[in-house]
This record gives sequence, C-alpha cells and structure tokens, in this order.
Amino acid sequence: MSKILVAYFSASGTTAGAAKKLAEAIGADLYCIQPAVPYTRADLNWMDKKSRSTVEMKDDSSRVALSDTNADISAYDTVLLGFPIWWYRAPHIIDTFLESYDFSGKRIFTFATSGGSSLGKTVELLKKTCPNAIWKTGKMLNSELSAEEIKRWISEE
Repeated sequence: MSKILVAYFSASGTTAGAAKKLAEAIGADLYCIQPAVPYTRADLNWMDKKSRSTVEMKDDSSRVALSDTNADISAYDTVLLGFPIWWYRAPHIIDTFLESYDFSGKRIFTFATSGGSSLGKTVELLKKTCPNAIWKTGKMLNSELSAEEIKRWISEE
C-alpha cells in the first residue's frame, strides 16, 4: 500500500472524528486543514443569510485563508480528503487547500459527513480546482467503516 495522508477540515468535530478513525484503521498520517480565522458558532449558522459560511458558499470564487500551508504533500501517494458537506458541496477551504499544494499524479479519495446531503457533484467541482490529481470514488462517512472496508475502498481503484 502507498503512503497515505488523511487530510480533513472539520467545523464541528464530526468530520474530525471520521478522519481520525480512518487514519487509525489504515495506519495513515493525519493532517487537519484549519482556517486562519476559526469559525464561530454564529459563522456556521446556515439559516442566517449573512453568516460567514453562507456568504462564502454563495460565492464560488471565495477562498478561505489557511492557518498554515506546511503539509508535506509530496511525501504521499494517496490523500483521503475529508470535509462536511455545506450547501451541497465541499466548503471553499477545501478549494484553498487543493490550490495550495501540487497534487499532480496523487490519488485523492474524498470522504464527507453531512446531516442529510450526499456527495452530489462535489467531486466534479473539486476536479476543476485540482485537475492534475487522480480523483477516485468518494464516500459519505455518516457511519463507521471497518478497517477492511476502508482498505477495500482505497485498493479497488
């Protein structure tokens, strides 16, 4: 198996929990994608049309500054990229992350958490941001996968 990184953004802790379980199950390294300015509870209020997350997600060109860009992406062949689904897609901080590093030739498997949405066209949108990566089948991780299921998922491709 190739060297694997589980990189994730988590606003409430749900995606962080899934990412940690994934990394532990397959012996992967873990990297937390963090915004330069952390999100507050008010920022995440999707019912407020003026909340930070709502404003960001309404603007496809919006990019969220990262707290660091020190991930050693070059050391990995495969990246499991996790995030919550916001407004039927990945939060724009994921676009910023993908644009901040060279993912050329790297396999990327997305995983997401959501209260009710699917991945939908998320991967299609991310491919436009990072066209030189090798995009693989993504998964919703609203329930736990066994280590065997995870290994099968990332080795099938």
